[in-house]
Amino acid sequence: MNIAVIYGGRSGEHEISLISASAIVRGIKKENKVILIGISKDGRWYLQDDSEYQKVLKDEKATLAITTDESKAVSIIPGAKTDSIVVNGISLKIDVVFPALHGTYGEDGTIQGLFEMADIPYVGCTHLASAITMDKEKTKMIWQSVGIPVVPYVCMKRTVMLDSVIYDAFLDDTEKELGYPMFVKPCCAGSSNGASKANNRKELCFSLMEAFQWDDKVLIEKSINAREIECSVTGNSVTSPSESDVEEVVAYIPGEIAPSHTFYDFDAKYNDPDGAKLLIPAELSENDLEKIRKTACAAYKALDATGLSRVDFFIDRDTNAVYLNEINTMPGFTPISMFPKMCDAAGLHFEDLVELLIQEGIERHKAKSSLNTSR
Repeated sequence: MNIAVIYGGRSGEHEISLISASAIVRGIKKENKVILIGISKDGRWYLQDDSEYQKVLKDEKATLAITTDESKAVSIIPGAKTDSIVVNGISLKIDVVFPALHGTYGEDGTIQGLFEMADIPYVGCTHLASAITMDKEKTKMIWQSVGIPVVPYVCMKRTVMLDSVIYDAFLDDTEKELGYPMFVKPCCAGSSNGASKANNRKELCFSLMEAFQWDDKVLIEKSINAREIECSVTGNSVTSPSESDVEEVVAYIPGEIAPSHTFYDFDAKYNDPDGAKLLIPAELSENDLEKIRKTACAAYKALDATGLSRVDFFIDRDTNAVYLNEINTMPGFTPISMFPKMCDAAGLHFEDLVELLIQEGIERHKAKSSLNTSR
């Protein structure tokens, strides 16, 4: 089977994608042919030499790079199925794509829509679920609609920033509704890019300016004295037949993040090996662990998620209330990433996890291909 691993991307998480893709490539069973496609920071696609694949196989600490050779620029032919990805007029014969991409233009539905138009099987959520889950406000609205509790929040759009009278009134209302401290984060950016904590009006204004560098909508959340719990989920929530082990929606052993930073920011997640303690399983009773697993599955299914996701929770230390925080549809696969660690703790080891995700993508594509598209 020819498996294309696509990595890099036009995203604030470009470098993290290189690390995740390196791990995924090493996890693909060796009987498959791996084809590497790197996306530069300006969004151009390039076929990578096989030596790049061999480099990361031979050295577990090596990280994939991207060579921007214009003679190996990639083109897409819509509807051409396995022949859709082309270099210099020659098809790469791709059977399935593993997009090891995080954040904007990676897990926001844009590239998933491209794969749908090309008619290629791919790993992860559909274009619709990817787009919805990338928007933290819309995700919260859906969860609220099915009775799943979320952290109290308000959403500010850029238009509010453009009128000082409306802006001041909005801040007044937000302070009354949420109180300090607050967390401020872009609605559609990943890995805590542009996120910060505000303890007063001055800090709130600075936090908003930073967040609006990343997105046109900003989420402002009530600060909770919380424990951070995460749960890995796999499966196809829309098409899974009851007898399918591949597509069954499964939640794995929940873990807990104990950050050494002010909060679990970008540096704590990816740059600082001591940025947080990862406790698997989370220090909860068996009943509470099961409650987290069931809620994670419910949250996943409410969004029509498929493939994989990491569902993040807060548990209020003062009241023990459980809140859904957010969902990540292409979580990190770095050496310190929680998603594969939680799966491994449940007995799904890395190579088997990668194989499961690939087979899920293929099965979902088969299910969709059986539907009518015209009369």
